[in-house]
Amino acid sequence: MAEATRRVFLALWPGDDVAGRLSGLAGAAHKTCGGRQMRRDTLHLTLAFLGDVAESRLAALCAAMAAVRGEAFPLRIDRLGYWAHNHIVWGGCSCKPPQLLRLVADVREALAGAGFAHAGEAAFVPHLTLLRKAHPSAALPDFAPIDWPVAGFVLVASTLSPEGPAYVQLAAWPLA
Repeated sequence: MAEATRRVFLALWPGDDVAGRLSGLAGAAHKTCGGRQMRRDTLHLTLAFLGDVAESRLAALCAAMAAVRGEAFPLRIDRLGYWAHNHIVWGGCSCKPPQLLRLVADVREALAGAGFAHAGEAAFVPHLTLLRKAHPSAALPDFAPIDWPVAGFVLVASTLSPEGPAYVQLAAWPLA
């Protein structure tokens, strides 16, 4: 019998205030783009997507992430974009904080050192998916920048369904 797995990823997870502002931004974009708006409780910025990981390996994954030492940092979401190839409207940052880039590099290094494969882009593009199946009929809306004080990262399990993904946070690590 095959070992049970969990579909997991590592992410930055916004607090209630930031999540509310991001959800409002998604709602504004939805008015001109249609599509499926991501639920407030699913908004996140993925650091590394691992896919299916054996449940017996989750403790080793958590141990590897516990060794990652990063600094807390401010992240400013100040731009919207649209990827036509997959019909996604996303929120991102004009300036990538060096602490974010170091965190991503450290996470990737820790994953590789512990023998975990991850689906990663050669160049990390920090973004939050706001809408799926979108089709902008006008310019994306202007908005006031959203300042996000990033103080940690999380390991999340994802279960897919026709209604959209359901996420459960399995572990969290603070940034100093």
